[in-house]
Amino acid sequence: MDALASGALSLVTFLLATPFQVAYIIPSTKESVLVEGAIPAALMGSQGLFVAMIIALISTELYRFIVQKKIIIKMPETVPPAVTRSFAALVPGFIVVTVIWILRLIIENTSFGSIHNIVGQILQEPLSVLGASLWGAIIAVILVHVLWSCGIHGATIVGGVMSPVWLSLMDQNRVAFQAGQDVPNTITAQFFDLWIYMGGSGATLALVVGMLLFARSQQLKSLGRLSIAPGIFNINEMVTFGMPIVMNPLLLIPFILVPVVLTIVSYFAMEWGWVARPSGAAVPWTTPILFSGYLGSGGKISGVILQLVNFALAFFIYLPFLKIWDKQKLAEEKGE
Repeated sequence: MDALASGALSLVTFLLATPFQVAYIIPSTKESVLVEGAIPAALMGSQGLFVAMIIALISTELYRFIVQKKIIIKMPETVPPAVTRSFAALVPGFIVVTVIWILRLIIENTSFGSIHNIVGQILQEPLSVLGASLWGAIIAVILVHVLWSCGIHGATIVGGVMSPVWLSLMDQNRVAFQAGQDVPNTITAQFFDLWIYMGGSGATLALVVGMLLFARSQQLKSLGRLSIAPGIFNINEMVTFGMPIVMNPLLLIPFILVPVVLTIVSYFAMEWGWVARPSGAAVPWTTPILFSGYLGSGGKISGVILQLVNFALAFFIYLPFLKIWDKQKLAEEKGE
């Protein structure tokens, strides 16, 4: 199956399923007028993220099914491959576009009005309520680190489901921040990246610093020196697999406990107004702490202070477990 054709078809069908109508308020009369033929910018952003994913899945799977059934235009072998692929995509592409167009017409004649409204009411709103809550955040954090404990990239798995929700909440904060209003959401994608996962999943930067300061075994001393540079940029696979934390019952306790504690502390610090909520700025997850806290909170020093508090909490939770593990490694090196 041609990846380029299926990708282009996903984009076309998403635009086809999107109602090109924009409510425009006339400045002089404050009257709202529905403008036809205009691209709604809101549906091209976070509000349309779920719809884009669903439409892409439907169109790609339908395209694959049609191609596998050989419902294509076949060209002679002497025709160049690029031309053959182009003609092979014509019939499946036409069928997929027609199906999505008919689906749009059917939905427009219901009370929903558009597929965006259906997805928003059935899927996005319930997930947003869960994703924006403290309990939802705690469950997500636990799942991420339980998966990591088995060697599975938990952030990717859980993020595949929840990232659209958290990105949507982050975008709401961005819009409010730019308008000079109070940002509405505490739990966003930046909440986790900047204040919970400092040094990577498990907030392992504190663990790496602990190795540098207190490790006596050569293995952990070397690991600490090698891990500090990536850890500053929130990359910690060297620690999770090199220490190891994965499949290690002793270190899995703080590895799961630390993010849960930091989530609770950060949530209430922001909810009670002690720390500025995430501003909605898309700060890269590789940005070192302190810088990221300042940028992510909209230039507020409180975001930096919370990172320092969270780092200290993580450090003191990890420390006793680190000392036990270091003692075991030191005994192994001495042959005891």
